[in-house]
Amino acid sequence: MVRPYATKGKKRKNREEKYDREEEVEEKESVKRTSIENSTNEAEGKEEEEDEAGADELVGIPIAPSDQITRKTGVIFVLEKASLEVAKVGKSYQLLNSDDHANFLRKNNKNPADYRPDIVHQALLAILDSPVNKAGRLQAVYVRTEKGVLFEVKPHVRIPRTYKRFSGIMLQLLQKLNITAVGKREKLLRVIKNPVTKYFPVNSRKIGFSYSSEKLVKMRKYVDAVGDDVNLVFVVGAMAHGKIETEYTDDYIAISGYPLSAAMCIARITEALADKWNIL
Repeated sequence: MVRPYATKGKKRKNREEKYDREEEVEEKESVKRTSIENSTNEAEGKEEEEDEAGADELVGIPIAPSDQITRKTGVIFVLEKASLEVAKVGKSYQLLNSDDHANFLRKNNKNPADYRPDIVHQALLAILDSPVNKAGRLQAVYVRTEKGVLFEVKPHVRIPRTYKRFSGIMLQLLQKLNITAVGKREKLLRVIKNPVTKYFPVNSRKIGFSYSSEKLVKMRKYVDAVGDDVNLVFVVGAMAHGKIETEYTDDYIAISGYPLSAAMCIARITEALADKWNIL
């Protein structure tokens, strides 16, 4: 059966109309794309302006002075063998200490005298409250527990004054692996990977402290002898008794003829650094 010519023409016409419609759709889509791109570019420009305006200061977080002091050499503290261990006591997880968990520790054949998280608390307060930190010369604080867990404490964090609140924060840190600022995404405390040496600056001198060291020095004279282009890393033990044994220290000194607590040792260090850098 022969197909009439009229139907063939109609199909060709329909095809042309279809092509015209496709061209119109493509034009509309291109107009939409250009308008979307323009709007995103404007939004990015506004965000960049807002970021530039808000880069100088973070609301709600105590920050170090932004007077370019941080470009100079500074100091890093490492607290070794910190007694921070979490265990399930009763129905809840708690940070173990010798006062509240003596019976629990004895039942598990552990010495209660070894569980002293208050030493870490006092040491962190001594570091973060020092004029050296408030002048912006403290670069970082690292704490390694007896179990080998390493975490970083930012210099502008405010550690709680009372031990009870400090214990709650350490418990949260060891369980969730980080603690963020209120209303911000910045991690003020975070668990990081070992070894601690990979976080040190290239030009740094690592100094360990122990009463048993044969090299007894005056702290002020010792830091004065170090060049101004060298970053100082001080490794202090945060345990009740014993000796820190680290392979990465360049020097091993004693700063008193008597055993000192970690907080007292840090106080002597920061006082000597404040004199060296003319921080009042």
